[in-house]
Amino acid sequence: MTQLETQTKAIYSSLATDEDLAEIVEMFVEEMPGRVETFRQQYEQSDWEELRRTAHQLKGSAGSYGFGQITPAAAELESALRDGEPQVRVERLLDAVIELCNQATAGAPA
Repeated sequence: MTQLETQTKAIYSSLATDEDLAEIVEMFVEEMPGRVETFRQQYEQSDWEELRRTAHQLKGSAGSYGFGQITPAAAELESALRDGEPQVRVERLLDAVIELCNQATAGAPA
């Protein structure tokens, strides 16, 4: 798989086909750019505690909205921040979380 294919690969919620939950999944996805921006701002400001909290929140909410692929990446970022791991590792983990967030897609696969 090429880098471009990886960047554009959609991640769908496991709840996407549930008509009762489709609307809240869509709202979660619509809010994703704001979450990504928050991550970036906290990283740029070296606000490690808030970045850790944001990763913790995403870890829980992503799973609740059926985006189980995001949960372990957010958990790993949270753990790295809690353990005071080197900034280069935090940056790499954050990039992975952001990539997954950008791939989150509302609706069901075709």
